[in-house]
Amino acid sequence: MTAVEAERSRRGRREFAHVMTFDPPDDTTPSTSAGLIDFVFAEVWSRPGLSRRDRRFVTLPCVAAADADGPLCDHVYAALNSGDLTITEMRETVLHFAVYSGWPKASRFSSVVETQWKRIHDERGDAVPPANPLLPLTTPSDPESRLEAGEQSFRDVNCVPFVPTRDNPYSGAGILNFVFGEMWLRPGLGMKERRLVTVACVAFQDAPVPIMNHVYAALKSRDVSFDEMDEVTLHFAAYYGWPKASHLGQHVDQQKERVRNEWRAENTTEG
Repeated sequence: MTAVEAERSRRGRREFAHVMTFDPPDDTTPSTSAGLIDFVFAEVWSRPGLSRRDRRFVTLPCVAAADADGPLCDHVYAALNSGDLTITEMRETVLHFAVYSGWPKASRFSSVVETQWKRIHDERGDAVPPANPLLPLTTPSDPESRLEAGEQSFRDVNCVPFVPTRDNPYSGAGILNFVFGEMWLRPGLGMKERRLVTVACVAFQDAPVPIMNHVYAALKSRDVSFDEMDEVTLHFAAYYGWPKASHLGQHVDQQKERVRNEWRAENTTEG
C-alpha cells in the first residue's frame, strides 16, 4: 500500500466513525476496504457539496428500499445517534418513503426506526420519550377544503400551473387528498428534505415521469441547487448503484437545461 493509499484509508475510517457513530469494520475484503471505506466514506461522504444531514436523506431511502437489514439498522441508528435527525424527522421520513416506495417496505423501515430509537436510549440509560401526538392534524378536515389545499400544494410542490383531475381514486383520494393534501403539508420535515427523499425514491424505481417532474421541481424551486443535485446523483450511485444513477444523471442534465431556459425567458420578460 502506498502512502497515498494508506492516507486515503485512514481518512475513510475517520469519516466512517464520524458518520456512523461507531468504529469501522476490520474487514479487508475489497468491497469493504476499497469500496466502502476508501471510496464511499473517504471520497463521497467527505465531499462538501451536500451536508452530512442532507446525505442522510438520500441514504435512508436507498437502504430501506434495498431490503438490506444491516445497512438500514446502521444508518437509522447513526442518523438518530448523531443528532442529525430528530425522531420526529425520522418518522416523517418513513411516512414520506411509504408514499413514494410503498407501505410494505416502509413497515420494515418503521420497525427498524423504533428498534434503533429504543437501542439508543437503552445505551444511554434513558427512558424512551413518548411520541408526539398525532392529533390535531394541521391540514383541513373538511373534504372540499382538503382537496383544494391538495390542489394548491400540488401546484406549489411541482412548480406547475395544473392539477390532476378528481375523477378517480388514484388522483382524487390518493394524490390530491393525501399525498399533497396531507403528507407534503406536514410540518415534520422541511421542503428540501422531502425533495431529497423523493428524488431518491423515484430514481431507484426508474419512474421516468416522476423522476423528470421531481428533479425539475427541486431545481426550479431552488430547494436543491444545481451543484447539490449533482452530489445527490453521486451519493445515490454509492448507495443504489451506478446504472440507476446514470439514468438519474441524464434526467438531471435535461432538467437543468430546462430550468435554465425558463429562467432566461423569465428574466427577458421581466426586462
